[in-house]
Amino acid sequence: MRDPYEVLGVSRDASKDEIKKAYRSLARKYHPDNYTDSPLKDSAEEKMKEINEAYDLISSGKAEKVYNSGYSGNSAYREVEILIKQNRLQQAEQLLENMNESQRDAHWYYLKGMINYRRGWTQQAYSYFTMAYNMEPGNAEYARVYNRMNSQRNGGFRTERRSRESSGSSGCCQCGCCEIFAGLMCIDCCCNLFGRDC
Repeated sequence: MRDPYEVLGVSRDASKDEIKKAYRSLARKYHPDNYTDSPLKDSAEEKMKEINEAYDLISSGKAEKVYNSGYSGNSAYREVEILIKQNRLQQAEQLLENMNESQRDAHWYYLKGMINYRRGWTQQAYSYFTMAYNMEPGNAEYARVYNRMNSQRNGGFRTERRSRESSGSSGCCQCGCCEIFAGLMCIDCCCNLFGRDC
């Protein structure tokens, strides 16, 4: 899980009232009932779960302990995420590689997977995403990426291509890459909608 204060969008010295206000605002915005007939319902449920967990951690006073134990490389990770977003993959990878092996937690493997995925090295990306997921199976973001990669590996996008081909509709390619790219663009849009970078 991300830093709970970051999830709620409040500073670490925010008052209880500010924290509660931020929580209620996010809960109104992302409550799954607002997305009943929407394809974004699953994403809203995951976001709401993350918001609830963050609020519970802060309210119970456990946020500091979790933050200090689980986010030691947080500032370095933020820099890596920015570099990935800017497509400066060599620099992002260098920062990760410079980290001590004892600091390589699930998020390290997730980011390494993102770098490989951006390069088009899907086999290596899948390996790193699997490692991140296995280390933190309860993390919704890791699970989502891991499941999407499994779907792609098992031909999840081929069904649509075959049905299009059999209907006589022509596509721009026969390899299925366009469908995969379109799916990734959709994921990226959803991530941006919920304030995350993919």
